[in-house]
Amino acid sequence: MSRNASYAFSKPNHASITLLAGLGVEGDVHAGETIRHQFRMTYEPELPNLRQVHLIHEELFDDLALKGFEVSAGLLGENITTRGVDLLGLPTGSLLRLGADAVVEVTGLRTPCSKINDFRAGLLDEMIAWDPLADAYTFKCGVMAVVRRTGTVRPDDPVAVELPALPQRPLERV
Repeated sequence: MSRNASYAFSKPNHASITLLAGLGVEGDVHAGETIRHQFRMTYEPELPNLRQVHLIHEELFDDLALKGFEVSAGLLGENITTRGVDLLGLPTGSLLRLGADAVVEVTGLRTPCSKINDFRAGLLDEMIAWDPLADAYTFKCGVMAVVRRTGTVRPDDPVAVELPALPQRPLERV
């Protein structure tokens, strides 16, 4: 569980974080009803914040370690790290029940930025993959979500997935 009150690439880990419905992670710089992403705030300041919570699958860290990159929870700026949930395979609108109370709705894929290479040279290339089935690039650096129900989340809390009704839409960049 990670959050940071100021803009920085990585986020310090905490024993728990509190998710606030309609806002995001309490005490995190990206919390808010409208866009909080530094670059996008300059030209789309009134758009809804679809990036209130950033989740990454811990299996990505395992894959990166095999390629010589040491990455752990919070270092890529995510708030929540999961294991055993196919985050990238979820459809848009999936609900994730985190711990006893919190619920987030998946809004899309995190778009990797060049700051990833400032953190670890060459890491940006590992965040992008060609998907021959979709005939397009896909991003591997997690998903973004909005908070639908307030609650506290701790490491090792269970994550339950609720898929949206059919027809389902694949994740796109947000």
